[in-house]
Amino acid sequence: MAREFPHDGRPEEPPDTGTATVGIRPGGTGGSRPGDRVDGSPGPGGVPGPGGTATEEPDARHRLTALQGLAALSLDAMASVAYGPESIVLVLAAAGSYGLGFTLPVTLAIAALLAVLVASYRQVIAAFPNGGGSYAVARTHLGRRTALVAAASLVLDYVLNVAVSVTAGVAALTSAFPALYGDRTVLCLAVLLLITGINLRGIVDSAKAFLVPTAVFIGAILAMVVVGLFRAGPASTLTADGHASVLAGHATAVGALLLLKAFASGCSALTGVEAVANAVPSFRAPAVRRAQHTEVALGALLGVMLIGLSVLIGRFHLQPVAGVTVLAQLADASFGHNGAFYVVQFATMVLLALAANTSFGGLPVLMGLLARDNHLPHVFGLKADRQVHRHGVLALAAVAAALLVFSGGDVNTLVPLFAIGVFVGFTLCQIGMVRHWRLHRSPGWRGKALLNGFGALLTGVSAVVVTATKFTEGAWLLVVALPLLVLAFEAVHRAYDRIGVRLDLGRIPEPPRRARSLVIVPVSHLSRLTCEALNAAVSLGDEVIAVTVTHDTPEDRPATEALRRDWELWNPGVELLELPSATRSLGRPIAAYVTGLTARRPGTRITVLIPEAEPAHLWQRLLQNQRGAVVAHAVRRDTDAVICRLRFRLAAGGRAR
Repeated sequence: MAREFPHDGRPEEPPDTGTATVGIRPGGTGGSRPGDRVDGSPGPGGVPGPGGTATEEPDARHRLTALQGLAALSLDAMASVAYGPESIVLVLAAAGSYGLGFTLPVTLAIAALLAVLVASYRQVIAAFPNGGGSYAVARTHLGRRTALVAAASLVLDYVLNVAVSVTAGVAALTSAFPALYGDRTVLCLAVLLLITGINLRGIVDSAKAFLVPTAVFIGAILAMVVVGLFRAGPASTLTADGHASVLAGHATAVGALLLLKAFASGCSALTGVEAVANAVPSFRAPAVRRAQHTEVALGALLGVMLIGLSVLIGRFHLQPVAGVTVLAQLADASFGHNGAFYVVQFATMVLLALAANTSFGGLPVLMGLLARDNHLPHVFGLKADRQVHRHGVLALAAVAAALLVFSGGDVNTLVPLFAIGVFVGFTLCQIGMVRHWRLHRSPGWRGKALLNGFGALLTGVSAVVVTATKFTEGAWLLVVALPLLVLAFEAVHRAYDRIGVRLDLGRIPEPPRRARSLVIVPVSHLSRLTCEALNAAVSLGDEVIAVTVTHDTPEDRPATEALRRDWELWNPGVELLELPSATRSLGRPIAAYVTGLTARRPGTRITVLIPEAEPAHLWQRLLQNQRGAVVAHAVRRDTDAVICRLRFRLAAGGRAR
């Protein structure tokens, strides 16, 4: 009788998504383990946390420093300064010039929320050093289904971030070069292909590639703010000349609903704040401290840029116009229509396009955690040598490409869907952290819980406001997509549970027992490949039978007779059995023979050994007839026999090896 033993319920060996920083406990939630301190530092025997020292990891060169983390994981939030203030201005423009006067107050409210989120996610990084962000927090403290809601919201946000970032980047390019406007969809797909290729090489390579564009963008925006503050009026308005204003006239009042809508639109600038917490394992040791430094730097730079741009909007009395971005008008007003203007536009275009990299750094890690918990196929948990989840990267690129084609490369089609999912994740994360502090009661826990509770209130209200104000503009799609994604996670989990039951996972199996082994070798002609196949077969089985499928047609009879004659001359000591077939089918006759043999010999272990030549060059596979794949498919589909595909490699010079 099989004995039971404790297990984590996974239906197969879990994918290697662990890190050298802190091992992920069974269940794969990325949460705190028994013995871990509340600040994220493991107890005795663990890897030192933020305050300790850590030995260099063997794969440290494939992990991020704090500066590289800023380039790899913060581009989404950084680049949002290009469309966050613009989203506020476009909403307030409905109230005319009087409404634009509220741009700075609305931005200050968003900056205050940003400060709360940064402080909160510093705590999340310390408490959950295995990454996962909102999902990890909710999985530990709010339950599995609530965690799936958080995960689904993050998945949707990350996918939309790629599409919005790429389209916004191309929009910046077409603002400077209007002749390219008609090709924006093709340009979007080309940028997406470039970013995907870089990320397939690993997150560190992407960080190094994007470090210079990030520095140029931050420097250009800060220089524009400083120069603009010293100007009494705009240096140039050439960019906006000839474009129709979208400012409403004769408006003298601003209602609370309009302010809430402007706030909701501007909250798109807060997306990406959570990306660092989701990808803590991607940092070098001490990962927690490096990730926290990256989070604080991100919040400080983003806040300064948002407030600075809003001040310039009021100082220059900027009015939104059709076909030209607000940032382009600000660059024109601060620097004039010269080389500096084009530097800002080009840097904005590059960073907006590359802001999609935040999703490529965060979503594959999240998908790996979901795979460990059996909510996604386990293939998403696999890592390449460069510490990159390639399947997650490719899946994200495919979905984002579909969105780009659907939207036609128009950023205004996608922005209404943006930021809703991330605020759901923000809220659940804050609530989970309140429960975390109440459970652990570490020094100062009341203040930390109060901070998280206040953050949960703010982000919860923001989520409701954003959804309500943008519902008719396309937000209803996310309201529908989020529960559907949660149901998909649940369906995958149930499938893995059923597989686990069928495989008797969690039970010690009976001792292995030897059964008589019969090996069947399909052949079509005599060659060295046939000889090697029979050598392997007689080594594996007690009995070997060679089979060949024959067709009783005039064109096939000579080949059949030649094989029969050559086999008798060779006399390998193995019987050659002919399987007549009335059709041209190759796999079905062999599968039918195996089925009959299984019924006649119930205690025999039957193995079908399929010999195949392995070409020296990849392109030469196109020259093969794929007979082995056809036979393997038929036997796998119709029988329970063991399938063994023998690869016989051919050297480049034509000789076998």
